[in-house]
Amino acid sequence: MTIDPREVDEHLKVPLARKRARLWALVLEARGLPYSLEQQGRLWLLRVPEKEQPRALDELRRYETENSHWPPPLTPPMPLQNNSLVTLSLLALLGIFHNLVVLHLPGIHSLNIDLLQLGNADAGAIRAGQWWRAVTALTLHADGLHLLGNLLIGGFFIDRLNRELGIGRGWSLVLMSGTLGNLINAFIQPSNHRAVGLSTAVFGTVAILAVRSVYHHRRSLRRRWPLPLAAALALLGLLGSGGQRTDIGAHLWGFVAGLGLGWLSSLLWPSGPTVNGLSNRLVGLGSAALVVGAWLMAFSQ
Repeated sequence: MTIDPREVDEHLKVPLARKRARLWALVLEARGLPYSLEQQGRLWLLRVPEKEQPRALDELRRYETENSHWPPPLTPPMPLQNNSLVTLSLLALLGIFHNLVVLHLPGIHSLNIDLLQLGNADAGAIRAGQWWRAVTALTLHADGLHLLGNLLIGGFFIDRLNRELGIGRGWSLVLMSGTLGNLINAFIQPSNHRAVGLSTAVFGTVAILAVRSVYHHRRSLRRRWPLPLAAALALLGLLGSGGQRTDIGAHLWGFVAGLGLGWLSSLLWPSGPTVNGLSNRLVGLGSAALVVGAWLMAFSQ
């Protein structure tokens, strides 16, 4: 007997389209039911023995019910803020600060201050209580190439995070991931270990974005939820573990800190129309105060 599609789903037409006919044939075959397919132009007829028709209809109804909402609807993309110019301006300030550090400008040079020595992530000094080095080290770079790499690669990810959450919240997460990464690294490395650079925070930002992506798309990703994290880990392996002067530990622990911060930020700060509110500004001011305060602590030593 011919299966009437309307007995399975009243909204279906007779005969069946090729795709649905083949799907139903696979369902019947998987359940061990005999069937035959007959083509009529572009449409198809699905036939089963008369005695098997009730069971075939039952199996097909169950299949249609279970798959009525598959694939799940795509999650709407995150709303993004138009604040890239502010992010670029702050990154430019980092470049200007680097010039003050490495160029022997008369006003700075006369102070006889070695900012690299004063603010690097000295593991022994951090363990001795100079926690601020975990912050100040993020603003220092060994040379122009080191700075350029962090600005070009890191700028892309930092800008994305800032556009999702706003400048204040975004930069606060960047700063926290880098600071936590430097602190953890200092307690694992030997006491003579030294490090500078924003890259610890860059890989923290990569992890934050990956976790936030998983959280945002958690209903539509289903079994594919590990994909954003896998991509982030691949990026860590590709960019964070090569080169003679690469501090793999700092990159790794910045990444790990970013995983935790990404999950926390997804719960506390889901992206939305209020990201530029008062709390966002206050968090941003707090982050700026932390950087300034860390350098003041460094100068006071």
